[in-house]
Amino acid sequence: MNDKYLTFKQISDSETELYVYGDIREKDFFDIIFGTGEELVNVKTLKEALEKIKTPNLTVRINSYGGSVDQGLAIYSLLESCKLNVKTIVDGFACSAASVIFMAGKERIVPENGLLMIHNAWTRAEGDSNAMKKVAEDLEKITQPSINIYAKKTKLSEDEIKQKMNEQTWITSQEAYEWGFSTTQTRENKANQALEADFIHNLVLENKNLKAKIAMYVEKEKNIMVKEDSMKSFFNTKK
Repeated sequence: MNDKYLTFKQISDSETELYVYGDIREKDFFDIIFGTGEELVNVKTLKEALEKIKTPNLTVRINSYGGSVDQGLAIYSLLESCKLNVKTIVDGFACSAASVIFMAGKERIVPENGLLMIHNAWTRAEGDSNAMKKVAEDLEKITQPSINIYAKKTKLSEDEIKQKMNEQTWITSQEAYEWGFSTTQTRENKANQALEADFIHNLVLENKNLKAKIAMYVEKEKNIMVKEDSMKSFFNTKK
């Protein structure tokens, strides 16, 4: 198998590199009719690729915005349970379902220019209030396996994971290492970073810095208000 999005190559007698560089989902009706979807990554194509690997070590390089939860969970299980020594590396992004696949590595690396993104499962729905309640309940159940995987592999509690998923959190290289999403800290990344990925990476960092400054400003204003209230209370106290 050798296409743009899911390809592997044996780089030595002991190591093979597998690239997950596309949306994670199965082909739909329109893909089948129009012959599209060659860029898709799913458990079937990955299984076929794994069957051709002859080396004991496998490095899975990921650059994907994610896709279907079921496919991400299935690929995670496939990689984690295989007999190969699996290492995962983020080349750009590992978002949503792709971040779940990333967690399958025994060694996991998010380089300085890489990002993870975790969030709750979502869908489109229509119907009455009962149907909407059912959809909400189903989404919570569908999200739970991903929560379990993150909580099992990282240093964060389940509640901390849930909060970050509720907030649709972008995770930098440093945060990934501190929180336990990655196991190895490195600044190196031999893969070429796409201009789009580089732009969004810088945008995420700027947004995080802005949020930190706002939080510091709010905290400073709170402290000033507390001091002012204390002074007013002092001078207004009758002696």
